[in-house]
Amino acid sequence: MDMQWDDLRVFLAVARAESLSGAGRVLRIDPATVGRRIARLETDLGAPLFAKSPMGYALSDAGQRLMTHAVRVEQAVEGVSEEMAGRSGGLTGQIRIGAPDGAANFVLPQVCARIARNNPDLEVQIVALPRLFSLTRREADMVVAVSPPTAGRLSVQKITDYHLHLAAHRSYLRQHPPIERREDLHGHRMVGYIQDMIFDKELDYMREAGVERVNLASNSVSVQVNWVRQGGGIGVVHDFSIPWFRGVRKILADDFSLTRSFYLVRHADDRRLERLNRFAAALVEETRAEVARLEALT
Repeated sequence: MDMQWDDLRVFLAVARAESLSGAGRVLRIDPATVGRRIARLETDLGAPLFAKSPMGYALSDAGQRLMTHAVRVEQAVEGVSEEMAGRSGGLTGQIRIGAPDGAANFVLPQVCARIARNNPDLEVQIVALPRLFSLTRREADMVVAVSPPTAGRLSVQKITDYHLHLAAHRSYLRQHPPIERREDLHGHRMVGYIQDMIFDKELDYMREAGVERVNLASNSVSVQVNWVRQGGGIGVVHDFSIPWFRGVRKILADDFSLTRSFYLVRHADDRRLERLNRFAAALVEETRAEVARLEALT
């Protein structure tokens, strides 16, 4: 059959949104039209591309096979666009970054703002969600991760190390017994993750601190550090977040410290796209500098 790029574009939108309505919003066309386009494509191919259920549209085996080829076509089209636009000018178009909310709240906004200032035609989106992202489904163009993935056709680059410490607001410390050693934590209100919602083992901070019970729990780093800021209790916080909250101070800094790393993860095929390469290089450089700057303030 004579398959057109526009057909593949509609297919990719449905595969990534897992719904006709979501694809319609991305493509800016009516969901019913999206449905007709997919039905026609399935008829032309002689195979169902999606398994449809109340939960949405999931790729069938045939859909999975087409996805691989469709992504390659998409990358080729983007590559042609880059060549036609030229490489000497500023970055343009939309780039979406997936990131854990610690990085997304306290590091990436100022990093991406600096990059955007130098590239006025660039549109940057930060998706801040406490979960893993699928680059294959193009939920994001690149992902900042706290663990390097071990499977998939991915390109992984270490960005930088960062540090975490136990911390509390001075108002909480004034109202409670002094904390001079780790055993003194018992009896204090602790702030941390909801245990069964920890999506990466690198985030299980309280286990390493020897804390068995968390009194105030959230799957969001931003919520946790705001609890600490309000004097709600003691939490393990990113050093780079501390300068944003007056009155929050490290405790037991010589006794307990964690080192973690950020990694930039991209689909391996995207290494051929100069626009994403240039953005990734700027993101890594600026993130390293920003983490170092903020940690030096604590």
